[in-house]
Amino acid sequence: MPVLTVSPDWSLERQHWVRGYFRVAGVDEAGRGAWAGPVTVAAVILPNTGQELPFADSKTLSATQREALADEVRRIALAWAVEHAWPDEIEQLNILGATHAAAMRALAVLNPEPQALVTDHLRLRTDLPLLAPPRADALSYSVAAASLLAKTERDALMIRLDREYPGYGFAGHKGYGAPAHRAALAELGVSAVHRRGFRPIAALLQERLL
Repeated sequence: MPVLTVSPDWSLERQHWVRGYFRVAGVDEAGRGAWAGPVTVAAVILPNTGQELPFADSKTLSATQREALADEVRRIALAWAVEHAWPDEIEQLNILGATHAAAMRALAVLNPEPQALVTDHLRLRTDLPLLAPPRADALSYSVAAASLLAKTERDALMIRLDREYPGYGFAGHKGYGAPAHRAALAELGVSAVHRRGFRPIAALLQERLL
């Protein structure tokens, strides 16, 4: 059976447009499941032209494609913002709470302000009209645009952290639980940018106490 592919369009945004909300912010995150580094959230308001755009879910693209499209997002967006929640905030609020907090910070600095939101299954506590279907990054141009900014900005940050914390391989696995990351943790221990509340990191810390 052939695999059905989904491409973003304006269908979700139009549900807001018909109600008179034309500044629709797409929101998406990157790094939620990583063991190290921040969770990064982007918010983007695109012009509501209804025209086709080249944006797609960042997970379906190469790094080169993501970088080029992220530049295009920044060029055409009415407003965009990127915020990070670092491991100390993640430990304090848990990963979902920290993701929501970073999302609200990103939305707060958008200028012009959004009138409605589309998120990738993030049910934010907001008075703004909100659509939050799963996989919205594959369905909505605005959320796909946000996914491109979140992913490229977080990847660039993890490359910088690789220089600050050599040996962990952050530039390659971006803080996720790759075998090379596990091996580095076993050899080097836990760094200041690891998420100590995440189960694999917490287990390693507990082992070192025994």
